[in-house]
Amino acid sequence: MVKLNEQKRLTYAKQIYDLLKSGDVEQFREWFLALHPTDQADIFIELAIEARQKVYQFLSPNEFAEVFEGLEKKEQMYVFKELDPTYGSAMLNDMYADDVVTFLSFLSEKEVTAILHSMEESEASEVRELLSYEPETAGAIMTKEFIRVTAVETVAEVIGRLRKEAPDAETIYYLYVVDEREKLVGVVSLRDLIVAEEVDLVQDVMSREVVSVSAKTDQEDVARLIKKYDFLAAPVISSEGKLVGIVTVDDIIDILEEEATEDLGEFSASKGATDVDVSSFQAAKKRAPWIILLMFFGLITAEVIGQFEETLEAIVLLAAFIPLLMDSAGNTGTQSLAVAVRGLALGTVERDGVWKMLKRELGTGLMLGFICMLVIAGIVTVMHGNMMLAFIVGISIFLTLSIATIIGTIVPLIINKMKLDPAIASGPFITTVNDILGLLIYFSIATALLEYL
Repeated sequence: MVKLNEQKRLTYAKQIYDLLKSGDVEQFREWFLALHPTDQADIFIELAIEARQKVYQFLSPNEFAEVFEGLEKKEQMYVFKELDPTYGSAMLNDMYADDVVTFLSFLSEKEVTAILHSMEESEASEVRELLSYEPETAGAIMTKEFIRVTAVETVAEVIGRLRKEAPDAETIYYLYVVDEREKLVGVVSLRDLIVAEEVDLVQDVMSREVVSVSAKTDQEDVARLIKKYDFLAAPVISSEGKLVGIVTVDDIIDILEEEATEDLGEFSASKGATDVDVSSFQAAKKRAPWIILLMFFGLITAEVIGQFEETLEAIVLLAAFIPLLMDSAGNTGTQSLAVAVRGLALGTVERDGVWKMLKRELGTGLMLGFICMLVIAGIVTVMHGNMMLAFIVGISIFLTLSIATIIGTIVPLIINKMKLDPAIASGPFITTVNDILGLLIYFSIATALLEYL
């Protein structure tokens, strides 16, 4: 199988296009099928629709299934519409059930029903089973194409089965051992089988300490487990302990990408609008609620400033340091927010303890505040020759940064306790809250010490 760098890919793409244009089926199949499926998908999607129609003629549904699986979900949607219904159904029959489910998740209920009706009943029933699980759970993302063995089979028998069944399995690096009631009782790796004697029984080489997940387990928890144990796959069991599927590491990578994109959207108050394919109208529609909410928070900020109008009129120079104070508070709070959300995502908060994180972030805020206090107090003294003004600005930024780190840490922890995504404590939200608190601290101190300015 050939893997291409960018220069070779362009050369292959031109050659494959020429072969399609000339109608040379044998040469096209020789060149195209020698490529890695990822390169096949990259080259295919760049072809014009006329050339793609020839690909459908030159490749069997089974061969095109690998190309289809390598496409982005939106690309899959319009490519599927180009396919002859019979060809499309046959292709889906040859895909792994979890990949079919992922594709169907972008379609309407009516379209899903029609597609399932057109598929072979055995394949459609597996897809229906996966669709029956709650979204974003182990059951919803697992695959049904795996190899299960029994404890009383010999190594020779299992290896013989592998030669026949491996092409249809998504992974064969782990084989899962079940009893007569289909309950998971052990796991044996491909390496264990290779080094064992052919006459050995599976029960003699298998491991009985099996790490598994429930079909109802959240997909993020599955990702953490696979990362923790460096698994290539994790078995999924039902509430009765029966083996119902496996979650493979390639699906976990997709999940991590989805979760990272979702968290980025939450952080920036643009959830659902981070995809470059989203139209301006859709992006504005998704961002507008947050922007309007933050605008009302901005009114609170303006009201805080208005309450200290007399102080500002007395010492107009105080206004010059408002942006500095607000930006510093917002930046510090957002940094702590990122630390807290990352800790929750990786599970380190539960492992190391909330108080440890709060203590560390408070210490960080105190040190940052102290450093910034010394720097800004020195600058104000030199520039304006007013030590009292330097004290007010310095102590304000010290207190503000110390509090900002705690706010940035506590808010996502509280939201997490409420069983919500902690990333919704977005950067703009934390920034606005810290702006308000920073201004209250600044003007309260300035008002109290006004007679000394």
